[in-house]
Amino acid sequence: MNPQPLVAIVGNPNAGKTSLFNSLTGSHQKVANYPGVTVERISATLQLEGQTVECLDIPGLYSLEAQSMDEQVAVDAVMGRGEERVPDLLVCVLNAANLERNLFLFSQVAEQGIPVVVALTMTDLLREDGKAIDAIKLSNLLGVDVIPVIGHRGQGVDLLKETIARNLEDGHPPSPTVEHPAALEEEVTQLAERLARVGMDVSRDDIRRALRSADDPFAARVGEIPEISAEFDRAREKLQASGVFADHRIVADRYKWAGSLTSQVIASGVSPRKWRSDRLDKVLTHRFFGLIIFATVMYGVFQAIYTFAGPMMDAIEGCIGWFGGLVGGLLEGQPMIQSLVVDGIIAGIGSVLVFLPQILILFALIAVLEGTGYLARAAFLMDRLLGWCGLNGRAFIPLLSSFACAIPGIMAARVMPDPKSRLATILVAPLMSCSARLPVYILLIGAFIEPEFGAGWAGFALFAMHFLGLAIAVPVVLVLNKGIIKGRRLPFLLELPPYQWPRLRDVLLAMYFRGKVFLVTAGTIIFVMSIVIWALSSFPRSAEAEARYEQEHRQAQKEGSIDAYVQQRQLEDSFLGRFGRTIEPVFIPAGYDWRITTAILCAFPAREVVVPSMGIMFAVGGDADEESVDLRKALDQATWPDGRKLMTPWTAVGLMVFFALCAQCMSTLATVKRETNSWGWPVFMFVYMSGLAYLLAVAIHQVGLRVGG
Repeated sequence: MNPQPLVAIVGNPNAGKTSLFNSLTGSHQKVANYPGVTVERISATLQLEGQTVECLDIPGLYSLEAQSMDEQVAVDAVMGRGEERVPDLLVCVLNAANLERNLFLFSQVAEQGIPVVVALTMTDLLREDGKAIDAIKLSNLLGVDVIPVIGHRGQGVDLLKETIARNLEDGHPPSPTVEHPAALEEEVTQLAERLARVGMDVSRDDIRRALRSADDPFAARVGEIPEISAEFDRAREKLQASGVFADHRIVADRYKWAGSLTSQVIASGVSPRKWRSDRLDKVLTHRFFGLIIFATVMYGVFQAIYTFAGPMMDAIEGCIGWFGGLVGGLLEGQPMIQSLVVDGIIAGIGSVLVFLPQILILFALIAVLEGTGYLARAAFLMDRLLGWCGLNGRAFIPLLSSFACAIPGIMAARVMPDPKSRLATILVAPLMSCSARLPVYILLIGAFIEPEFGAGWAGFALFAMHFLGLAIAVPVVLVLNKGIIKGRRLPFLLELPPYQWPRLRDVLLAMYFRGKVFLVTAGTIIFVMSIVIWALSSFPRSAEAEARYEQEHRQAQKEGSIDAYVQQRQLEDSFLGRFGRTIEPVFIPAGYDWRITTAILCAFPAREVVVPSMGIMFAVGGDADEESVDLRKALDQATWPDGRKLMTPWTAVGLMVFFALCAQCMSTLATVKRETNSWGWPVFMFVYMSGLAYLLAVAIHQVGLRVGG
């Protein structure tokens, strides 16, 4: 059975590949006005006239000479290396607003011996500049079909589908655009014949790359055949000695060809949009004012989350409480089942749903900033901030992604240009304050910061907790590069996309997908762990123990109801309480008793269960969330056995810092293992992050004791 025809979409970063992929296949992949969004190959089905085709969206690349892991993924997909098969057709996406640079990649694609169709994007931006492109002339000069498209609007997509179907049937590879030096082509011809004699059918471009660099993947394959490897070494030394590669003449020839062709199909002139963009960039990327604006924007984002999420979270909490009361009334005659359903299942669902407003607001704001093109400028600013420690601005892409979840952030580190900088980025990405930490911040800020210092300081505290990870990451990377990884700073190259209004559809899709990921992945963990914590905090339980607790209350003439005292004593003697008391001495220097300690331990599978765990540990219930008045009150009134106040603003800050820095996500550690292909690095990450979190929490609490906080 023949496989489905394979069509791969290839092009520069931010050229509109993913928008086109979505329009062609009906998919809903994330789209952003930001280079490096796609880091893995994405496959979907493309329906043509009476034919089903597999369509690939691959990471953007500027050249078939891969400089990073995500570019290597793209090159392998184009050339059919490894487990990939050679595409039957390439759809080369050319950005009309930046045609000359895009044509450089086309000149390489044209040499692969694969039929090509050009999708010409960004023609609307070109028109805004008062320019026009002659697509018919461009088609004649390239020798391939050129179809103007506006992917997010679906314009030209039907014609592109028809063109793809026609080229799958009778398409032909374009002619090479650049003549290679005669000396190089002579060696390529001889080596191609030699490889054919040993049964290796490879492209001439594979041979050219292997000659240019002994580190090329194909060169490694050749190295396994000693006699062939020797011939490649001889040819490589000869060509390098003659200067074929040293003067970069092939690169120069490609750009010369691209510039000449661009001038033939696009009229030159001053771009009004470019002029406006330059004026904005002078301010937004300014060495001083740009950083001030960036800090202000980020502060506004987190202040908005704290301010706007509250009413929606209150509404969700009210609905869950009403539903729990309704179901609890129906199960009143069966207390254990009632507790399981209300305190375990319904409370677990509620503790998931109540996080959604914060998640959705955060990603809506980030999607807006991406859509405007501002985040690429922020990456430029971050290069200045991160450069002295050994990272370049490209690290801003995975670090920003980690503010949502460390897992996609770690995967996005594939955009880094070398293995050492990629590893350094992976090791600090989890320091960024992911959305799972947000409920802990909201709870503690609402209980200890806002009541005493006001809403302004509450918003600042939320911003500071998110900024803390970045501030810590910089010296951590410096230490890693100096003593462990021994990396070096690399030049920062990143395309600045045009400024534009964010598209509502892209913002809504970003909110939808991030919300869905949270509900499906984190939500599942929260729900399961809520049930587990309920069970551990409910057993062992017996009528004899309950009678003994009631007798203790009467004899000691304690304040409060008997029921509340019984619940507290049952919790202390539960499996969860016993474990927490066992390890309490380790955390006493940080100011945490067995209840906080137990909640910390419950968070190691996933941080999302911290707040529900604290609700159970402080006898409020597993349905408690970060906006719960009862939980905030319980934390504020909690005491040590000697009557001292358990938590102060200093203790709260120390606990937030602990959660901001501690490695408490098994999924993140598993992802690091997958990306580094070693358990050593995730173990190292867990030790250094948890150790750093503990030491800072202890230091903050001890300072609070010294100043009387």
